[in-house]
Amino acid sequence: MSGLAVRAAASVRSPRGRAPDGVPAALDYFRDLLTPFGEKPDEELLSRGPHVHHRDLVDLLVADEGVGGSRPELAIVAHALPDVVPFTAVAPHLTEHLGGRAVNFAIGQQGLAAPFTALRIASAYHRSGRAAEVVLAVLEQTTLPTAFPLVQESPLIDSAAAVVLGASTGDGLRFVHAHSAGSAATALDRVLGEDGTLLVLGPWVTEDVPDHGAVHRVAPGSYCTSLWLELADHWQEWQRDHRRVVLCDTDPRTGRTHVALFAGTP
Repeated sequence: MSGLAVRAAASVRSPRGRAPDGVPAALDYFRDLLTPFGEKPDEELLSRGPHVHHRDLVDLLVADEGVGGSRPELAIVAHALPDVVPFTAVAPHLTEHLGGRAVNFAIGQQGLAAPFTALRIASAYHRSGRAAEVVLAVLEQTTLPTAFPLVQESPLIDSAAAVVLGASTGDGLRFVHAHSAGSAATALDRVLGEDGTLLVLGPWVTEDVPDHGAVHRVAPGSYCTSLWLELADHWQEWQRDHRRVVLCDTDPRTGRTHVALFAGTP
């Protein structure tokens, strides 16, 4: 069976947020969650955040014609930071916009590895014949109940990207595989070396990487969405201009580097 190729994509950066109407109710939940660990929520920090909910990001992504018009059998939401409001089921919300028939779930608590895990799952579903079309949504919101250095010191913006993957017919940007390693050099050693390869480096890759001709560096401002925002914005030109595209970023919290390889059609 053919692999999955990018068919459409959309990106969202710094959308307008909401008024923090639900803060009092959320504070009770966060107090219960944090007290056993000797912490308490920062009410001022929570109140002054943008309050862009994951559902808001999904609504903006599906407003794109290519994403909103898809009818997947599998929909995956990936995120590294939690939603503003607890107990929200965002993957079913995404599915409701996309025809309502997709198996759906979210992947979290993996840092920026989550979208790479989602790609491997999507590929396995497709190979088994259970998903001819897949939508992957990568969400990142920055309103948190406690200080988180990645958010405050980076600083991060609210952002999201969605990628529609469909059966490859020999054209397009086709997903090949994803893997991780303890360093960028080790992770990239398996995928660099061929002519016509574009290396896309996320903002968290700080170590030296193997010499390579075509390199696209992603600007700071996001944690797990960085590579996927760029993929959403540039996939059509990348598939036209390069034989292979390598997405690479290093999680600053674990030090592990994650890589996804796509094949183009020049």
